[in-house]
Amino acid sequence: MASSSGTSSMSNILLQSSSSEEDLQLLMEQRKKKRKQSNRESARRSRMRKQKHLDDLIAQVDHLKKQKSLTLMKVDITTKHYLEVKAENSILWAQKTELTQSLQSLNDIIDLINTTNGVYHTDCYDINNHNNHNNYYNNNNNFMNPMHMAYLNQPIVATADNMFLW
Repeated sequence: MASSSGTSSMSNILLQSSSSEEDLQLLMEQRKKKRKQSNRESARRSRMRKQKHLDDLIAQVDHLKKQKSLTLMKVDITTKHYLEVKAENSILWAQKTELTQSLQSLNDIIDLINTTNGVYHTDCYDINNHNNHNNYYNNNNNFMNPMHMAYLNQPIVATADNMFLW
């Protein structure tokens, strides 16, 4: 009997050991399934983060493209305004030059009239000597009066059309 009880205890041990091996394997399988499930969830979250990051980058690109477009439009408007102001400035400078030359020509004519008449009459400016003043201008009214010279009365005007013909 001892032998039979020894065999049965041996078989019990073997059964227990095989049962514990099966339990161990079952436990390992469960852990493996959990790990796979956890990895799948982690991968899914990672893909979601990447997709969100990509969506954010696409939105940022769209925003920057709009900003670039607005900035280019503002630069174009500013450039056009600058060119208009520059052209107007050039016209004004040309007009200033022409007016300066006209003034110089008129001063030269006045000097010519004064030197051609001989002596420069200072008494015509004397407030107390009103008769001399009137006589001076009445006597010299027709002699080289710049207002009677038709070619001197023509205006010189700079315009945008003839501005860049030089």
